[in-house]
Parts: sequence; structure tokens; C-alpha cells
Amino acid sequence: MMNGYEKNELDEDSFGAKGNIVSAFDAFPKSKPQYVQRTAGGGKWTVAMIIISGVLLWSELGRWWRGTEEHTFAVEKGISQVLDINLDIVVAMKCADLHVNVQDAAGDRILAASKLKRDPTNWSQWVGARGIHKLGKDENGRQITGEGYSTHDEGFGEEHVHDIVALGKKKARWGKTPRLWGAEGDSCRVYGSLELNKVQGDFHITARGHGYMEFGEHLDHNAFNFSHIISELSFGPYLPSLDNPLDGTVDTTPAHFHKFQYFMSIVPTIYSVGDPHSRGARFIVTNQYAVTSQSREITEQTIPGIFFKYDIEPILLNIVESRDSFFVFLIKVINVLSGALVAGHWGFRLSDWVTEVLGKRRRSGHNEGMLGSKGAYHE
Repeated sequence: MMNGYEKNELDEDSFGAKGNIVSAFDAFPKSKPQYVQRTAGGGKWTVAMIIISGVLLWSELGRWWRGTEEHTFAVEKGISQVLDINLDIVVAMKCADLHVNVQDAAGDRILAASKLKRDPTNWSQWVGARGIHKLGKDENGRQITGEGYSTHDEGFGEEHVHDIVALGKKKARWGKTPRLWGAEGDSCRVYGSLELNKVQGDFHITARGHGYMEFGEHLDHNAFNFSHIISELSFGPYLPSLDNPLDGTVDTTPAHFHKFQYFMSIVPTIYSVGDPHSRGARFIVTNQYAVTSQSREITEQTIPGIFFKYDIEPILLNIVESRDSFFVFLIKVINVLSGALVAGHWGFRLSDWVTEVLGKRRRSGHNEGMLGSKGAYHE
């Protein structure tokens, strides 16, 4: 045949694959194994792409598992009449010397002391607890500026909405007061939950015989010490896992006449996994609040104590966590891995071309020809 094609025993299959018309549209051309060469450079690129693909896959899996959080505000349209307050505070005074009351904008006065539990305790059993700090500072005394904190800090630290909802479904109990072991307590732990009117109010702790016109002996002024440790102060259902601004805070004073004031703005909040209006969605309804404080020494003509003034904002915060379906997740994984493989392929081709160009230049620089250098012809 032409050019000795059959005489030299050349195989037509080595130069192309036979097939029907459909095979002409094959977008995945193949090479025979005898024409494929494995190199050390290709092996290095393969290992690198396996590592990069693994990292991208893990990152995409974590992003899918965490889901996305959407925060929206709306005017609260629901009508509710009651608001629960959860309090756990230690005051450096004896329980019999304290009065706990609530006065709200509706004119109702609630004797909170009759509905809260009071246990004698020692100040030293609480002040050294882990995490105790002054408001606006961390437990090491450094000022909290917000820099470097996670964007997921929505009252629950590093936890996500699905964790928050799961913890919110568990039944919460108040911790036990440490035993005194025969010693007389120098402080009082006041804790429990109260049902209040859902209106602006003032929750305060004062000394016996001060603050209201009541019968009974006035407490000696030398017994005043409103230094306090707040372990829990929240509004709504009692959720111990909820990290509120005043939780774990301490404030002390050496003066007998001292007034501590906290001003709180309460925002009703819904945490939801999925649309809270859809069927099967899991959610909890609670409250968050922002707080500012004022502390000062006062004269004997002013009532000393601890005052919590709260107001309820007419807005509702919805925090919704959503997650793509598993099918969408697979599509994203395929797209990410495909992009990584294509980028790796072009990276290998580019590096191989650069290596080849540099190798040719190196060889041409040392090539003197078959008859030696040009200077060998001159005598």
C-alpha cells in the first residue's frame, strides 16, 4: 500500500479509534496506555490536587452543616400580657435584711421576695468562680471591645441556631446553693423565676425598712453592703445556655450607701431552624437585651440598693437558620472539585511547558556542534 503502510506492519488502531458517527462527538478523547507516560512532576501535582480537593470538600461540608443564618427585624404584631424574668443573684447581705420588689408602669407592685427563693451563703463561695467579671470586661479585667469575637455571638457564644433550639427544648433547673457546713452565711442568694406584666418596670433590691413605707425595724446602716454577683438575669423562658450580658458579672463597693442601676432594653427574639411559619419548623421564643449601667455612692437621704429598669422594644428579631438540600450540596461539591481538577490540569500543563522551555535554552547554551567550537578552525 501507499508508503509501505502494511509492509511496515503499522496498526491503524494506534492512530485512532474506530466507531460509528456518534463517536465523532466524543468530548472525552482517550489515549492508548502505550502512549501515556507517567512522570514525577505529574505525580507531585496529583498528590497536591488530592490534598487541595480534600480541604475544599471538608470546607464545603462544614459550610453545609452549619447552614446560613438570616437576621430580620419586624414590628411585633403578637399580643402578650406576661413576661417572665429569671434571676440568680448573690448580695453581700443577710437574707432577712433584703427586700425584693417589682414596680411596673401599670401601677402593680409585686412582692418578689415571696415568689423567689432565698438561701444563705458565703460571698467567698461565689466571687472566685470561673468566668466572674465586671460588666464590659472579661474575666481577666480587660475591656471588651468586640474585636476578634465570632460573628455567631448571638447570645449563645459559638453555638449555632440548631444547637440553641435543641438546648432550649431541654428542661432547665436551678443549680444548688453550696452548703455552709455549719457556718453562718454572710450573704444571700436570691434566685427563681417571676411572672410580670409585659410593660416597662423597675425590679429592685433594697434593705429592710428602706424603699417603701413598711412596718418593721429599720436596718442599721452599717449592715448595708450591696456588692453583688449576677449569675443569671434573663427574660422569657429560663434557658441556662443563653449567655446574657449580665450573666457572670460582679460589682462591689466599700460604701454602705451605694446605688447600682442597670438600664435594659428588651428585644423579643425567635430562633428558628427553617421558616418558623412552615410546617415542621423547630423554634424557640425568647428575649435578648442590651444593658447600660450606672454606679455611684450616694448620701443618706437617697435609697441605696440594686435597681434594674427594663423597657420592651416594639420590634421582633427573627434569627432563621436554613440549609441546602443534600442534592444541592452534591452539586456544589461536584462544581468545586471539578474546578479544582481543571485548575490543577492547567497548572500542570503550564509548569510542564515552562520546564521544557528552560530545558531547551539550557541545552542550546552548551551546544558546540559536531566539529567543535568555532575557534578550533583558527590557527
